[in-house]
Parts: sequence; structure tokens; C-alpha cells
Amino acid sequence: MKALLVVLACVLAGLCYRAWFSDIGFFAVQELNDRVSEQREQTQVLAQRNEALLTEVTALRHTLAAVESRARTDLGMIKEGESFYLVVDDAAAKPASK
Repeated sequence: MKALLVVLACVLAGLCYRAWFSDIGFFAVQELNDRVSEQREQTQVLAQRNEALLTEVTALRHTLAAVESRARTDLGMIKEGESFYLVVDDAAAKPASK
């Protein structure tokens, strides 16, 4: 009778160990849930970025002002007849002393 209890206790311990620590156990499931939630957050950030890019592309396709603004900021273009002034900060212009 004692031997049967020992065997049953060992089987129960083995099953409990497998339920908690195997690759399909409790801790593995928790880790996968954490990874899924991190991936969902990253997907949400990327979806917001894609939405902003889609809005910008739509504006560039349909309005000339958006194209002009983009050309001014990214390419440094100016209109004909405009004057361009570059203001340099004294602190930024001085070379660093050694």
C-alpha cells in the first residue's frame, strides 16, 4: 500500500512539474502572453505611424502647398524673388576649444 502511494505521489509530482515547467506549461504560456502583448503594442505604434504617413502622402498628392512646404523644409528650396537669410548663433559658430 505504501509503495502504491509513493508511486502515485511520484506520478503526481511529475505531472505537476510538467504542468508548470515544460514548454507547454504555465510559465511558457505566461511568457507567450507577454510577448503577444508587446507585439500588439508595437503593432499599434506602427499602425499610428502608417496612418500619419498615409495622411502626408494624401496631402502631397492633392495639394500644391504640401509639396511646396516639403520642398522648403527638406530641400531648402526658395521661391523666385524671395531672399534667404541664415541666422547663425554665436555659440554654435565658435569652434570648441581644446
